[in-house]
Amino acid sequence: MQGCDPDEDLVARVASGERGAVRAMVARKLPRILGMASRILSDRHEAEDVVQEAFIRIWRQAPSWRRGQAKFDTWLHRVVLNLCTDRLRKRREHYVAELPETEDPGGRPDAGVLETSRRKSIEAALAALPQRQREAIVLQYFQDLSNIEAAAAMEISVEALESLLSRTRRRLREILSDEMG
Repeated sequence: MQGCDPDEDLVARVASGERGAVRAMVARKLPRILGMASRILSDRHEAEDVVQEAFIRIWRQAPSWRRGQAKFDTWLHRVVLNLCTDRLRKRREHYVAELPETEDPGGRPDAGVLETSRRKSIEAALAALPQRQREAIVLQYFQDLSNIEAAAAMEISVEALESLLSRTRRRLREILSDEMG
């Protein structure tokens, strides 16, 4: 659906200063980009800061948004990736074996020990990946972006993304099999 951006009208409404549009934009985009930032940073509080900065940029840049150059969602993912990258650069620390506690978005107490263990294994495996691999896998599998959209957000070719995803899947299998084995 080239040229069809479902967010164009909402961005225009945000640009015109419509209060309800800002609330609608937050309601539409917050859960996905917060999840993305949380997975990339492995820190819910830092992710919340990143998302807040992303919404400030939306608000500031909406009046100059140029329709048709890129899908708004692609631009937003790129902004969040850049903000996460900046945070990771500032940390300049190595990942630790134990992840910080994160909120369970499902909040279901009956989910069971096995599901909790599986989720923690996946979070640990994601945290162990190099940054670009983590970005690619989060965009594709957690954000449900197409290869074209994920490649655009990462500013790489589709072929480079596919190669990166292939290496990432292999690495995840290694990490998870070492943990299980």
